[in-house]
Amino acid sequence: MIYTVRLGSLSVRLARRHLLIGMGLLLALLIAGGMALQLGQFDLGAGDLWTAYRGELDKISQMILLDHRLPRVLVAIGAGAAFGVSGAIFQSMLRNPMASPDVIGFNAGASCAAVLAILVFGSARFVLPWALTGGLLTAALVLLLAWDRNGKSGIDPYRLILVGIGASLTLGATSDLLMSMTDEQRAADMAQWLTGTLNARNQADAALIWGGLAALTPVLIWLQFPLNRLIMSDDFVHGFGLRLAGLRLLITGVGVLLAALAVSVAGPLPFVAFVAGPVARRVLKTGAPVLFAAALVGALVTLGADTAARMLSVVQLPAGVFTAVIGAPVLMWLLVAQFRKGAL
Repeated sequence: MIYTVRLGSLSVRLARRHLLIGMGLLLALLIAGGMALQLGQFDLGAGDLWTAYRGELDKISQMILLDHRLPRVLVAIGAGAAFGVSGAIFQSMLRNPMASPDVIGFNAGASCAAVLAILVFGSARFVLPWALTGGLLTAALVLLLAWDRNGKSGIDPYRLILVGIGASLTLGATSDLLMSMTDEQRAADMAQWLTGTLNARNQADAALIWGGLAALTPVLIWLQFPLNRLIMSDDFVHGFGLRLAGLRLLITGVGVLLAALAVSVAGPLPFVAFVAGPVARRVLKTGAPVLFAAALVGALVTLGADTAARMLSVVQLPAGVFTAVIGAPVLMWLLVAQFRKGAL
């Protein structure tokens, strides 16, 4: 069964199966969020959530729940959703499941600029503007080098991926160089941040990522329509009257903004943007853009990784270690699938 949702002059067709799966993913995320609030070295019951909301919980439990765990869970969900949507955008635009902001260098640019900000100012106070600037500058450089001046499409997808991988390696080495220029304690903090961590997140971080997502949501809803066309060949896209070069620039800008927002509050969590889109498409059994499902999958992966990191009592590992453990098998699966299709 197909449902049609109308937004003014635009309409969206939703399959009943996709709608049910989306609701299932949302329910799983809500359950995972509730469990993450309760689990930890200081256990809290389900009833404590409502008691804390009414202000009737003891001060220590209320501080742990509302000042530490709740912002951390909200940041994990928001950052994971931003990474997931960003990855799905690039994969649909470039028609390549191997493309994502952490693979093509945009996350590395945001991370390198954030490390530079910490080195210059001695704190993470100016991480957001520097991360945004670094991500946008990296995107501009990669786009410039990957631009197809002889074609109508603007960006050469394969050249973009190759140039992006080179930029990612270069900027990663630059971040290592910057860490070597500071003291051991700050370098250790930088190294943990570069791996991706959600430790010590506060309400300001939660407000930042969710405010950014709220501001970009109308744009993402609109982008769903051109992205449905971009999965087809360039000739078909031109036949719809779309300006492919300008559209790809706009989509790239939105994807970079999402990735930079997530990096600024959670660090460059590896593989979240990479795995969210393919897993969402596999679950929905569709080749169309799956922005909403990718957001839910990205949020689930990030929240699950951070909860697992908090549950370790022997050693405190950053969440990025667990997202890498999740992402590596998916990378191998995609490589094998692309090889079998003759795309590699």
